[in-house]
Amino acid sequence: MMPAFFIAHGAPLLALENNEYTQALQQLGKTLPKPKAIILFSAHWESQVQLVSDVEEYSTIYDFGGFPEELYQIQYPAKGKKELTKEIEELFAKEGISFQVDTRRGLDHGAWVVLRLLYPNADVPVIAMSVNQHLSPEEQYKIGKSLSSLREKDVMIIGSGGTVHNLRALRWSDNGVEEWALGFDEWIAQQLKNWDTQSLINYYDLAPGAEIAVPHYGKEHFVPLFYAMGAGDREKNATLVHRSYRYGNLSHSVWQFN
Repeated sequence: MMPAFFIAHGAPLLALENNEYTQALQQLGKTLPKPKAIILFSAHWESQVQLVSDVEEYSTIYDFGGFPEELYQIQYPAKGKKELTKEIEELFAKEGISFQVDTRRGLDHGAWVVLRLLYPNADVPVIAMSVNQHLSPEEQYKIGKSLSSLREKDVMIIGSGGTVHNLRALRWSDNGVEEWALGFDEWIAQQLKNWDTQSLINYYDLAPGAEIAVPHYGKEHFVPLFYAMGAGDREKNATLVHRSYRYGNLSHSVWQFN
């Protein structure tokens, strides 16, 4: 059974950096069995209806500005997998989940930064998926759960976002960690380890520092956690693979569900 993951994609500069987080993701890619395909929900692809990619070969989207020119030269030409898109369509239809197929969009940095660190040769087929921060956590969880059977076919499911992701709170020159960020992540960790979905659903009211860690205007980076967690519903087992911080509070977390 292939694991599901929640992986923080951090700042785009991760694609150029060599640090403990990039090394952890590179090592994870070398340690895991190579999947036959990856389904990835990215915080940077938002839509009101669930979108499922059906792309032969992805372009690379540079959905950011003001970074070194070297970053804009990176290409990640992953291929799609038409038969897997069709399986996803069938599973969504069976569960009554509304969706549309997208045949044009490339991979945003929430997808290619993570994928390139895990599988730098772009030799694993990818199905890109949108997220909807306006759905309830229960609905997001259901979407992930509806795909969980694909893990039996060596398909990896990834939610790419960030548990603590508040660009207005970043301290660019500080690589320590602020107490409120650590407190929020530790609360999330406890609920994940207990598989306490009810507390997680109500994280905004229960978790310390939630209003700073997940600002009201930016829940899209947190919600991939529910899609990924849903994909791990069968075992209900969460393992923290890595956690570190940049810029004072930007959380680099990797959670494995299996």
